[in-house]
Amino acid sequence: MVNYMDLIDNLKKEVGISKDYIFKSFIIDKRNVTIFFNEVLTSADMINEFILKRLVNLKRKELNNLENKIPDRNIILIKENDILNYVHNGYIIIITDKNIYALEERMNLDRGIAEVKSELSIKGPKDAFSENFNLNLGLIRRRIKTTNLEVYDLFLGRETQTKVGLLYMKNIVDFDILEKVKLKLSTIDIDGIIDSTYLKENLESKNNNFFPTIMSTERPDKVSQALLEGKIAVIVDNSPYVLIMPNFFIDFFHTVDDYYQKPVNATFIRVVRLLAFIISIFVPALYIMVTTHNHEFVSLDMLLSLKSQRESVPFSAITEALFMILCFEILRESDVRMSSTSGNAVSILGGLILGDAAVSAGIISPIMIIVTSISSISGLTFSSIELVSAIRWWRLILIILAAISGIWGVIIGALLLLIRLFTIKNFDRKYLTPIFPFIKSEFKDNIFKSKNKGEKYRNPAITNNLKRGHYR
Repeated sequence: MVNYMDLIDNLKKEVGISKDYIFKSFIIDKRNVTIFFNEVLTSADMINEFILKRLVNLKRKELNNLENKIPDRNIILIKENDILNYVHNGYIIIITDKNIYALEERMNLDRGIAEVKSELSIKGPKDAFSENFNLNLGLIRRRIKTTNLEVYDLFLGRETQTKVGLLYMKNIVDFDILEKVKLKLSTIDIDGIIDSTYLKENLESKNNNFFPTIMSTERPDKVSQALLEGKIAVIVDNSPYVLIMPNFFIDFFHTVDDYYQKPVNATFIRVVRLLAFIISIFVPALYIMVTTHNHEFVSLDMLLSLKSQRESVPFSAITEALFMILCFEILRESDVRMSSTSGNAVSILGGLILGDAAVSAGIISPIMIIVTSISSISGLTFSSIELVSAIRWWRLILIILAAISGIWGVIIGALLLLIRLFTIKNFDRKYLTPIFPFIKSEFKDNIFKSKNKGEKYRNPAITNNLKRGHYR
């Protein structure tokens, strides 16, 4: 039995002075009825056409059984404590002197299915996730048509109560990893979850400061492939980016488009990405090493050429390198933040005019511009912003060590990088899997894309080791 008047008064006190919360009370066959909703989250047309018109024509006894009297896709009998939660999710609440009902009449506030922007699709599907939870889930369900795809729902954020969905294939996933993910999510206690990035920071290992272990994507085909490999996906309401976990170091060198190309072409591109990673981190350090400490590593003609270009430059090699890297990062950031109409103009102005002027003025040597450009552009071959940031930091560390100790500084930096990669764990799995620990079948498929013929084992590090058919 609902204490009708006290309940209405308490709800009005809760919403305070906000005018978007609507209370409308009326009498139906001598019984008091109040509808309560938020006008910016619900559809006014649906309320007027399908709720109010039917509600006012009901008889006294029919108000006790609204589930069978008002045709609605989702009508629920709820308790007093749940009212505001349903209102904030786009429901209209019908309060009578005996029962409380919630009817789903959400307004369409999403932008629909748009094209992929942050991860360009060359040959694959063009659809991308949006800010709508159900729409994002539908894009995955449309690709994986089986009940083995399970969704575990929870609400996070003390104030936002954001809906979060944990997706996994129950016949493939490693339940040990699944329980660890659930445990980490359940311990998140913050005011609000505005975007999936909020969860990403809490799910990643605390001792990992540089390299990413969780992948963020707006491509449904990428998430579908990851689920079929035994990974776990996390959908966050109001976020167009879905999280994929666990991931290993080699996963960030792959793209979904690799599986839409011939094996020989995909293999070549993967090798190019590995070389780009090495070039981006080590080339500036090697140049500083040669010009500052270890002249014997290059031929005399090459050394004389490098020295002649630096004769008029008043700064040391490390000062040049740091200045050029800083300029490139400023240009890249301005290009990203500015509108597309003026962003290209800024890039051309910075890359051509300022670079040429710096060389002509004798501030920067031409070879340093080449070295910095090759290194910076190589780092941009990856779509993961976190991996690009990790490359940026390790490039800086190697440059400083090379300036201090030459070849020994580069060796020490390389060892530190390897030790860091070897010690990172992702949900208790080694980050360098399948290199360390070595898994022959996975190592071959991660470097060289093979033809999808015959049966394979999925990666035993993240699955329940059952033998399946094609998965890529």
